[in-house]
Amino acid sequence: MATRFYTHEACMDHDTGPHHPESPARLGAILARMHSLEFSILEWAEAPLATVDQLSLAHPRHHVVQLLEMLEHLSGRHNLDADTVVSPGSRAATLRAAGAVCAAVDDVVEGYADNAFCAVRPPGHHAEPETPMGFCIFNNVAVGALHARQKHGLKRIAVVDFDVHHGNGTEAMFGPDPDLLYASTHQSPLYPGTGQASYTGTAHNIVNVPIPPGGGGAELRAGFESKILPEIDAFKPDLILISAGFDGHKADPLANLQFTEEDFAWATEVLLAVARRHCGGRLVSTLEGGYDLNALADSVAAHVTALMT
Repeated sequence: MATRFYTHEACMDHDTGPHHPESPARLGAILARMHSLEFSILEWAEAPLATVDQLSLAHPRHHVVQLLEMLEHLSGRHNLDADTVVSPGSRAATLRAAGAVCAAVDDVVEGYADNAFCAVRPPGHHAEPETPMGFCIFNNVAVGALHARQKHGLKRIAVVDFDVHHGNGTEAMFGPDPDLLYASTHQSPLYPGTGQASYTGTAHNIVNVPIPPGGGGAELRAGFESKILPEIDAFKPDLILISAGFDGHKADPLANLQFTEEDFAWATEVLLAVARRHCGGRLVSTLEGGYDLNALADSVAAHVTALMT
């Protein structure tokens, strides 16, 4: 077995318009790097289309149907909010993005891959049950987590999110369920303004580690070692998913943290170690943010290299 890498060309067709940071060039930079010799043993897989049933595990069915119908009939770009732009190619892209995570979960749980990374867009962790926002349409990682429960009978699922922005959507979906753990490191203050350290969810299953502007690898490691890793060990998950945002990199234009590629590799390595302790190494990661193209490609390369070792 090996690391499986999910993507699809349809994810390039989600057109957010000129100068939008969540652009097709992000995925292009990642794919160019993954075609280099160092990743020659990586197993590539085509992201399938998510079904309405799968999306409805995380979002109300009426919302899913209404949003997909609107996307199907677009003739040009349209703003869902000030930041979230959709286009005629967005329907297929967002279905492939969520479908990738579900397929990766299937392959990892069924033993066809050790772990997986989903190089897809649009991202998902800001999407709330009935509200697309923050570049996100459907919540890919939450759909994948609940798919693991519905299809495979896994009970306890942990999502770890190291995007520079707090995943308010995932937190909102997981908060009432004691068998879903959401743990996040993120810059604070910063969009979307959620993720206070004091908030633990109604089921006490939320772990927020806000990092002030200017923080770097030391703060990331301290947050993981003092809060996130002990909480995951106590939780004993059946599966770990990562919302892998690389916009905490020191070169990223949308925030002010000072992470490096080595920090993302370290976080990946320690999460793999936890997965091996509790759930046979079962881990699926999916792309969230990251907006400096060179830093994004380098950070994903470091992340995937750690997954492959």
